[in-house]
Amino acid sequence: MSTQFHATVRLPALVLALLVVVGCANQRPVIYPEGGRGSPAGSERAVEQCMAMAEANGLDYSDGDVAGRTARGGVIGGAGGAAVGAVFGDVGRGAGAGAAHGAATGLFSGLFARGTPDPVYRNFVNRCLRDRGYDPIGWR
Repeated sequence: MSTQFHATVRLPALVLALLVVVGCANQRPVIYPEGGRGSPAGSERAVEQCMAMAEANGLDYSDGDVAGRTARGGVIGGAGGAAVGAVFGDVGRGAGAGAAHGAATGLFSGLFARGTPDPVYRNFVNRCLRDRGYDPIGWR
């Protein structure tokens, strides 16, 4: 096998792996530093406990709609591709290309959206932290 083939295969795989890792990074609450009240380790433990409590109460970090975004992207892309294909004389090929593009766009937008917590989940964790005496000031 040629070196060019290996480089052609490795680069897209590397880019895809990097996108997935970056897209899966989850945000966490940032706690306002309390003057001498508790340690950073204590606040981190409280964050972990509150996040576990949210999940135990049936809340999910993400809105769980990656599959829905992928399907919607495929349908919208397919419709757009069919329209472009009709103009250029090949409706089927245009629809297929549009559907593939739309599904890929929906999938990756869903993966990147996973880094942002569902608002209900975030509110639950924030309230839990406040109930324990911590002051969450945001998520990152």
